Amino acid sequence: MILSVSRRTDVPAFYFDWFVKRVQKGYLMVKNPMNPKQIHKVLITPDTIDAIVFWTKNPKPALEKLDLLQQYLYYFQYTLNPYDEKIEKNVPLLEERLKTFKHLSDSIGTDRVVWRYDPIIFTENLGVDYHIAAFSMLAEILRYYTDTVMVSFLDDYRKIRRNMQSLKVREPSFQEVDRLIKAFVRIAEKNNITIRSCAEKRILTHRGLHPGSCIDPERIEGLLKRKITKRRDKNQRPNCECMESIDAGSYDSCLHHCTYCYANYRYEVIEEQYEKHDPNSPLLIGKVAKGDIIRERKIESLKINNHQLSIFDD
Repeated sequence: MILSVSRRTDVPAFYFDWFVKRVQKGYLMVKNPMNPKQIHKVLITPDTIDAIVFWTKNPKPALEKLDLLQQYLYYFQYTLNPYDEKIEKNVPLLEERLKTFKHLSDSIGTDRVVWRYDPIIFTENLGVDYHIAAFSMLAEILRYYTDTVMVSFLDDYRKIRRNMQSLKVREPSFQEVDRLIKAFVRIAEKNNITIRSCAEKRILTHRGLHPGSCIDPERIEGLLKRKITKRRDKNQRPNCECMESIDAGSYDSCLHHCTYCYANYRYEVIEEQYEKHDPNSPLLIGKVAKGDIIRERKIESLKINNHQLSIFDD
């Protein structure tokens, strides 16, 4: 099984000590977002977890502890945007994040650090020229530290509109999208970086931007050096190409306070949630309480053994 850590919050930035303790214990627990009284116990032992995909804007707090994950295959989806504190309020300065990106890549390899330029936001001040210049600058810096960049445009989630109002976000025109993507593809090719789109509803393959997978079966197979059973995640957005995973996170618990975030849009409860975090609890936020219903999630490896592979190849 693939463990996602996490689409819902930045575990490497804020909760990595908790995650390391859960690895040492061999299991963690995840609440059902739709019914918090329902809890799944998830085994996360090396024989059940085929890969871990980390999602982060700041993995610096995790860098010195990655050696504790030697028995696991993992890679990072590292979001690195050029936005200021009006959009990404508590994210470290860009210069510091670039240093961290390089450090991480030097430590674990370029094939295990995927750059995310995501989401692409258009406002009165953020237009095509701004994004082309920013993307070009970042690509030239990161060209020796990653092999892939994932890009996508901002999705208009109803629940984030309140947080986005002050930015006066606008929808780009077809001509703007066309010019932007042509430039992005050209810049990525120039810097030997593969560019892919993430859950993008627009059809952009005619400009050289093909759909990609953040939880990517091809990347995982390449890192594992063996075949895996590929199951597309039906619980994600319709245009998402990711394979199936279990997410270890909790909504409304990320302290970055990014205005565009669909997973952490209720700023008024984030601090309260963070205060409920106990590094020794099997749950990321809170503790198991009386009346909670705990069920063990059935977990199995996706690795195809030699006998299965011979049948699969036939």
